[in-house]
Order: sequence, then structure tokens, then C-alpha cells
Amino acid sequence: MRSGGSPAGSGRALRLDPFALPLRYTASDAAADGRVRDIELHRRRVVVRRSLSGMRMALNLPLTAFAGIALKLTPGTGGAEAAVMLAHKDPGLALPLFVSGETDDATAEWRVWGAVLGLPLLVEEGDGWREVCARLGRLRLGAVRARRRRRNVLRQRRPTILMRRRPGRTSEALPVHRGEHEIIARN
Repeated sequence: MRSGGSPAGSGRALRLDPFALPLRYTASDAAADGRVRDIELHRRRVVVRRSLSGMRMALNLPLTAFAGIALKLTPGTGGAEAAVMLAHKDPGLALPLFVSGETDDATAEWRVWGAVLGLPLLVEEGDGWREVCARLGRLRLGAVRARRRRRNVLRQRRPTILMRRRPGRTSEALPVHRGEHEIIARN
């Protein structure tokens, strides 16, 4: 099952669909034989297969072993190149998820990958990675929002009891016909 990979006509672009997990794709690896490693990405684990000095190996890592989803911007000759990576403490285990020359697309992909995999969003600083939002465990901390007044919208609505049909009232204003014959035709 192969998915993702480079689109036609592009030698450096990589775009994987985060909603099509599990994914299987290849990425470059400078230390591996043939400079290629095979990656399987599941919702809970990552399997990296590569060959070093003729010895084949498979690393089965839980997704919690990774630090988060990192956004990496590198200046290039034709502009900045953006990459969304599955960041690990060991730089050799960092996995590319999206590589492109479009920085706007990269920020959107960065947020989507973070939401799908449930990992924190990271930005590259001089010597390492920094989280964008403060967190307490898996809970993201942020500014306190004002409490929404719950009945504000519903207050101006008409109550449903008034929408029901009113019962008919008999009054003396209705005409009463006495002494008249029935209008129903009978044979």
C-alpha cells in the first residue's frame, strides 16, 4: 500500500495525506545504504525500515517517543523551503511529513498533522525545538476566554408554548340558525 510520495514534475516536494493513515512512503537517509528508508506511519506507532552496512533493521517506535510536529523553514535559492517534520530527540529519526516551497501550505499542514496525531506543535529555534503553546501534560494552556452567556441568544426567541394552536372559544357572537332545514342532500 503506497501513498504519498512526490507529485509529478516535482523533485523535492512531499505531501502526505494525514487523513489517510496508515501511510507508507520512502524518505532520504544519508546514513542508510542506498540513501533511502521506508517509513510506515500509523495512528499509534511508526515503523522505520532501513539498511546499514548490509544489515537490515526495522525500528518500531510508539508515536509518544516523538517530541511533536515541527515546522522547519530553510532559506533556499528560489525562496524559503518549508518542511513539516515528525520531530525526535535524535535528529536521525526525524521524519518528513510535508516538504514544499509554499510556506502558507506548510503552516496549514503543520496544524492538521498536529491535530490528527495529537502531538504538540513545535518550531525550530537555534539549537532545538520550542513548543508554540504552553502545555500541562496533554492539555494546552492558553488565555482564559470570557464565559459565554448561555441564554443570551435564546432570550429573544418566542417561547414554543405560544406557537401552539389556541383552543377555540365559543361566544354569543356566533350565529345560531333555528328552525332551518338540513342542507345535506339525501336520496
